[in-house]
Amino acid sequence: MTTKNYLEVEDLEVYKKLCRMHIEVCDLTHEWPQEEKYELGSQARRSSNSAPAQLAEKNDDRHIRNKIEGVNRSRGEAGETIHHLFMAQLKGYIAERTYREFRSRYKECIRMLNGLEKTLERKIPERERRWQVAEESAVYGVNYEPIPQGRPISDT
Repeated sequence: MTTKNYLEVEDLEVYKKLCRMHIEVCDLTHEWPQEEKYELGSQARRSSNSAPAQLAEKNDDRHIRNKIEGVNRSRGEAGETIHHLFMAQLKGYIAERTYREFRSRYKECIRMLNGLEKTLERKIPERERRWQVAEESAVYGVNYEPIPQGRPISDT
């Protein structure tokens, strides 16, 4: 039996969830009015597919920053899909409950992507990080306030 010392993209739980939701978004959009199949429906299908595709594209990249960029793009595509589903709800194509369920599941994936980004950032030497990745037990000086996690380090 061979052991792997790296993760395939298919090993990532967030990738699997995003793939499942893409299939569900496809099924959902095919129920919309004919004129929306190539407008809003197409946009929702493309962004919902692009979220896991961004992870897959960058997963085998050797450079951590490129992997992080894939995570960032995936997060953006998930947010875009939420927007398209919100517009569908406003237009009456889906029920508010359906929208809220999808939104909740996409927000869960976004939180998972945030965690993946923090994990990847920890692999970059601290002086080269673009983001502050504070440990829970970090101690800050008297004159300094803690930098909230996930915020860019200011140059000013």
